[in-house]
This record gives sequence, C-alpha cells and structure tokens, in this order.
Amino acid sequence: MIFDSHAHYYSTKFNNDRNELLERLHNQQDVCAIVCPSEDIQSAEKCVKLANEFDFVYAAVGIHPNYADMWHEELVDRLEKMLSDNKVVALGEMGLDYYYRTDNKQRQKEVFSTQLALANKVGLPVIIHDREAHGDTYDILRQYRPEGVMHCFSGSVELAKEAVRLGLYIGLGGSVTMPNAKKTVEVAKYVPLDRLVLETDAPYLIPAAYRSMNGEFRRSESWMIRSVAELIAGLRNIDTDRLLEITAENAARIYRIK
Repeated sequence: MIFDSHAHYYSTKFNNDRNELLERLHNQQDVCAIVCPSEDIQSAEKCVKLANEFDFVYAAVGIHPNYADMWHEELVDRLEKMLSDNKVVALGEMGLDYYYRTDNKQRQKEVFSTQLALANKVGLPVIIHDREAHGDTYDILRQYRPEGVMHCFSGSVELAKEAVRLGLYIGLGGSVTMPNAKKTVEVAKYVPLDRLVLETDAPYLIPAAYRSMNGEFRRSESWMIRSVAELIAGLRNIDTDRLLEITAENAARIYRIK
C-alpha cells in the first residue's frame, strides 16, 4: 500500500505515457493514492484536472517560492475558487527557497504568509517547501501554525523536533537514500512514526537504487517509494509493508482522505 504524498504528474516528463503510467501504478504497483501539488497557477489547474480524471489522485494548489515574483493579489481569488473542488485536499507547495535566489526574500515571505493565511481561512493543510531558509520558514510557521507537511525535509533532527512540536508531518523521499544523506538518515531514525509520510517529488529525486541502473530510469515514479520505505524500515526495525501502511494512514489523515 503506497501513498505518494507529493508527485508532480503534470510535468512534461510524463507527457508521453501519463495516463498509462497512472493506471499501472494504481492497478499493478500497489499505489493507493497520490497527492499532486502545483508550482504556479497553470500547474494548479493541471493538478485539479488530473485529480478529477483519476479517483486515486488528489490535488494541492499553491505557488512555489521560485514563482514568488509572479504573484499578484488576483491569485488569492483564483486559488480560493479551486479549493472548492472536493478533490483539492491542500494548499501547496509553498514556502521559501534561498538556494536559487536570496534577492527576493521579502517577496517570498509575503507570498508564503498570504497562502498560509488562506489555508487557515479555509481550514486545509499545507505542503511546505523549505530549502536553505530554515530560520525564516520556522518563524513564519510559528506565526500561522498551519496543519501540513514539511515536504522533502532537509533540516536537522532538532528542526524535525520543532516541526513535530508545531504539529507538522515530515515528508521523506529519495533524498534519504543518497550516500551523503547522513543528516536525513538521522531524521528518518527520529521522526515519530505517526508523523511520517513518504513521497517521490516525481519526476525528481530518483532513489539511489535506480540512479545506478545505466540510465534506465530518467524520472522517479510512485512505485519507487518502496525502496525508500525499505531503507527507513531497516533503520526503524519495522516491516516494510507495515511502514508503508502506517505512512499511508498518516497521509490519509492529514489530507482527510478516506
């Protein structure tokens, strides 16, 4: 039972076989549910459309920090209208990213805060992107106290403890399988099992086991979560299938999916 809590299946990397792939994932590869978060308003529309085409796919709509400069106030109304769709289960992904740019920090923080306020208004969880912006991200989260998931968690155990204290879930994926992922491995050992969700960030972050197969896999797919679960299950001394079951239950709970 695989619940992929974060996968971008609107990506052009899936244009040649998107429908076939999604049917295979669900019918043959034990993927019970997928949450597809957006990056901008155009991908938000694609996420909602995809969620309404497949029963097991759900959408999250929001503006990624890399698109903060494209933000305008009209987007609040457009996002809020999308949130009325019963297949939209969260806002996101949203947050702060200081890896690529630090010249627009204030703009990123404004866009993040506006979306958090909207999430609190409508009572939905959020999907949070935090890359090399831990201090500002946590300052804003302490202010708004949203429900949600720290996507592709990249912080320390101490930051994971703070996220859990704030009531958030920790999302782990292919990054934890990398040879240099010592910090993320420590987080995987720590995070309470009832606060852990698994993700691919498809088509990105191919798990290490599939990166070394002579280029056979050029994108990540939801079934690959099993290799992430195997690693974490080994760290936690728990059966892999049981870990997949627990994390699926966690994702269903935070996104209120039956």
